[in-house]
Amino acid sequence: MTKNSSPLSAVDRRRFLGGIGAVAGLAAAAQIPLEGGALAAPRVRGGEFPFKLGIASGCPEPGGVVLWTRLVPEPFSPDGGMPSRAVPVDWQVALDPRMRKVVKGGTVSALPELAHSVHVEVRGLQPDREYYYRFRYRGEVTEVGRTRTAPRERDVLMSMRFAFASCQDWSHGYYSAYRSMAEEDLDLVLHLGDYVYEYGVPADGGLRRTPTPDVLRQGPRDLARWRMQYALYKSDPDLQRAHARFPWLVTWDDHEVVNDYAGAEDDPISANRVAAYRAWYEHQPVGRRSLPRRNGSLTLYRRLRWGRLAQFDLLDTRQYRTAPPCGWGEAPSCDAGNDPSKGSMLGATQEKWLLDGLRRSSARWNVIATSVMMARLDHDGPSGDIIWHDAWDGYPASRRAITDTFTSARVRNPVLVAGDWHSTFVNDITSDFDRPGAPVVATEFVGTSISTNGDDEVYGPYYGPMIKWNPHIRFFDGDRRGYVTCTVNAREWRTDLRMVPTVSRADAPATTFASFAVEDRRPGAVRI
Repeated sequence: MTKNSSPLSAVDRRRFLGGIGAVAGLAAAAQIPLEGGALAAPRVRGGEFPFKLGIASGCPEPGGVVLWTRLVPEPFSPDGGMPSRAVPVDWQVALDPRMRKVVKGGTVSALPELAHSVHVEVRGLQPDREYYYRFRYRGEVTEVGRTRTAPRERDVLMSMRFAFASCQDWSHGYYSAYRSMAEEDLDLVLHLGDYVYEYGVPADGGLRRTPTPDVLRQGPRDLARWRMQYALYKSDPDLQRAHARFPWLVTWDDHEVVNDYAGAEDDPISANRVAAYRAWYEHQPVGRRSLPRRNGSLTLYRRLRWGRLAQFDLLDTRQYRTAPPCGWGEAPSCDAGNDPSKGSMLGATQEKWLLDGLRRSSARWNVIATSVMMARLDHDGPSGDIIWHDAWDGYPASRRAITDTFTSARVRNPVLVAGDWHSTFVNDITSDFDRPGAPVVATEFVGTSISTNGDDEVYGPYYGPMIKWNPHIRFFDGDRRGYVTCTVNAREWRTDLRMVPTVSRADAPATTFASFAVEDRRPGAVRI
């Protein structure tokens, strides 16, 4: 396990977290209009276009959505090229892409304390409806984005379609998968972690062969450098296009801070993690609910109900997790893993929230979005008990609490979607992975990476020989890049694995490599 940077001294930590507390108050003030509007705003340095990171929307609800942008004319300077003062930004929401039928609008403050990011929490919209939006600063206007609101919880829907993705190391290749994703007709996108990586960026841009500034050579360890890392990743035009086309729900995994970390082990929270969490908030389409608190933590997990058709539970599997009770990495299982008092993946509060929500759910499909795979992956078969502990395998008691609830509460059609592994798995989730022949209680789809590992063959040779010891794994592919599209109706769930042939080109098209179906009330996926 790689440890975080050293905790701040007591004095420095109080100063840093005091600044976080001040930002919490300013975030509410950011929703209050400034006089004069964006046309009267101060010029940015050098006259550069300020919206270089694009626009985004997220967290859809029946009556609203969060709209995001950031003013950063100089993405790799410490101040982003903006004045050290709050500036006004205009926003509009319309019924049409030409923005002629404007239904909402206003002016909000972009604050230097939040890197001049904007998180507009739009309210008063109609449920289950498509909208268009844009921002303006002085005479500069963003492209027009498309978003939509969620249906009402009681609404009966014919179908919905969403995609999920994860793991997008910028230097490992182009985001060609997002170019194809943006051409699809989707209601929602889930990003399941490793949106950025904590590593330094090569001078030649790695597989992209694109020169990068010297300031990016070392990995981020403070707030200014984390902001630059997000700016680099979000400068990609295909990622921007996918953000502008659909509303997103976003969680994180480890690389948004440091590889293989357990958040509950940091006491106090390290300076690096506090900075990383704040930069994450500044660059994602989330509202004040997720603003970092005075101690540096933030609330990420959330529930989205899509009519009576689907319930989405988006999990945070990093911030509250303890160290795995049987050790890190590839290691034997042990009895302590089955003791809920010895370790937790979600923490007590989040686990209770999840289980209570599953028990109360009346949705046809219950989707649990998690950054890491839940199914067991036995590494050495009957001759041993080696598993990978930086996943649900390292926390079998936490996993058992969920699978037991699937059964005891008669949760209808639980389906897990996950990322992290840079590989594709289709798994049966059984009631007890230690008992051969245990009933299947849920289905899991694990998506590969957008770009991480590039075009290398890494996990096919590594995980491939293990699959024969895991009969609940219905499908595995270790070395293709892409994303996953899911189409859901009252009778069936369909999953399409969308793969690109290479990430060495930005224009490599995605095609459907394989498809699977899950029938209502019949857990387990069948290839079609």
